[in-house]
Amino acid sequence: MSLAAKMDINLGEMQLGEYLDQLAAAVPVPGGGAVAAVTLAQANALGAMVVGYALGKPKFAAHDADHRAAHAAFEHGRRRALELAAQDARAYAALNALWRLPKDDPARAGFADAVRAAIAAPEATIELARDTLSALAMLVGTTSVSLGSDLRIAIDLTALGARAAQENVLINLPSVADLAERAAISTRSQQLLTTIATSSSALSARV
Repeated sequence: MSLAAKMDINLGEMQLGEYLDQLAAAVPVPGGGAVAAVTLAQANALGAMVVGYALGKPKFAAHDADHRAAHAAFEHGRRRALELAAQDARAYAALNALWRLPKDDPARAGFADAVRAAIAAPEATIELARDTLSALAMLVGTTSVSLGSDLRIAIDLTALGARAAQENVLINLPSVADLAERAAISTRSQQLLTTIATSSSALSARV
């Protein structure tokens, strides 16, 4: 089996025990990218659960439109997070294969694009965390107070998933040859991460 085939993982089809066994094994994937994605998928799943208890309830009828929009965002976010895990694994497989080649090998011509792809997946994960946080914000003060702990956990997991994804951005940045491009990526992702951290802390304090 090729490295690419081994890394084309589908976390959505794995049993929890199987996922943890593979995560614990000395193999390239699942690794940090999968952890970031699963963390964010769990945040979306928890958000869906919290808002699910409010949907259709007369007590929360005034917020029904926002709740339905949030629920749709969480369902999309949960699927998208797992898609990004697979995208991250495929990108790593391609980059890993090129790393093994001598630097003067003509086949290494696509190295710069492979690095960009390895950065694009975790960057997209951070962006998804931002969107997840926006959906969670709709639930603050509009859902059951008895689910406050679950909502805070979802907020915390979102911020954690973003930080974990940022680690995958940072580990690949030194391989970006163009210093201006490297700086732009670093600034862009760090600004987004800072926004997420600030917003998540503010939201948690309001729950």
